[in-house]
Amino acid sequence: MILTLSDRSDEPLHAQISRQIRAKILCERLEPRAPLPSIRKFAKEQRVSVITVQRAYDDLEREGLLHSRRGKGFWVAPIPVTRRHTMAEDRFREATQTIVKHAAEEGLGHDAMRRILDEILKGADQ
Repeated sequence: MILTLSDRSDEPLHAQISRQIRAKILCERLEPRAPLPSIRKFAKEQRVSVITVQRAYDDLEREGLLHSRRGKGFWVAPIPVTRRHTMAEDRFREATQTIVKHAAEEGLGHDAMRRILDEILKGADQ
């Protein structure tokens, strides 16, 4: 599994791993019941500590995205399409609320925020 991790990011490594695996699960690039690499193997491939991978896998398991069996490994949990969409929408809403709050604190109005979001969405279509 290929992930893009950066130790220069403000986001902790375990959160980067969780976020990227979550994205692969929610858009079905990781199929339901697909096995994930063992914690040790994944840590070695990504050049991070075993504890970092364990934290990421634990986070994803708490969210219901992974299942594990002691001594057997981790697998992608089967998730209904509606739940995947709801999870993605909830995460987007949460992230957007934070950004909107900061933008409002800096004096940006709703119209400007909408215009910027429209520009971003148009750029994503290309």
